[in-house]
Amino acid sequence: MSLIVAARFDTFERAEAAARTLFAERFSEEDVNVFFVNPSGQHAAYPIGGDRNADPGAARAHAGAGKGMAIGAAIGAVAGVVVLIALHVAVLFSVVAAGVGAYIGSLAGAMIATRDEPQPSQPPDATLRTRHSGVLLAVRVMPEREADAARILAAAGGMDVEEAAGRWRNGEWIDFDPLSPARLNPKVSARAA
Repeated sequence: MSLIVAARFDTFERAEAAARTLFAERFSEEDVNVFFVNPSGQHAAYPIGGDRNADPGAARAHAGAGKGMAIGAAIGAVAGVVVLIALHVAVLFSVVAAGVGAYIGSLAGAMIATRDEPQPSQPPDATLRTRHSGVLLAVRVMPEREADAARILAAAGGMDVEEAAGRWRNGEWIDFDPLSPARLNPKVSARAA
């Protein structure tokens, strides 16, 4: 595994300027990789597109729909029995009322289960929950050059300066995963500031 320091830039021109500064500081062209990170949901990790097999926000929808269906069916059945007794209508009305209640309850239950819960914008361990879209400049470094690389990237306007361990081949970070959170190592961030 190689030690990699990376930073996000808002344009290719700024990333390439930072790369030229790295080259001037005796970093090898073989050790610098500039590439674009697509916005979340647009990484085409699956044949039909997208990043994940299922939407993480919908993970609890089926449980909520089941609970809502049971509650709605019970309420509908009770309402149907009350109407059956009070108005002497057909038993079919009770069954239909239970079905309508189950349907409405399943929709309401799924919506309630998938509500977004507020989350802090930055977790306390300096890990970005979601990698931001933009131009990423990654540089493979030896441990003794890590501080220099981080300083250069930050001075060139790099954002979210991170440290990672990854596989590097033919001048590219080959196992880069855009879905993995960027680890903003406090040691690298402090040196880059």
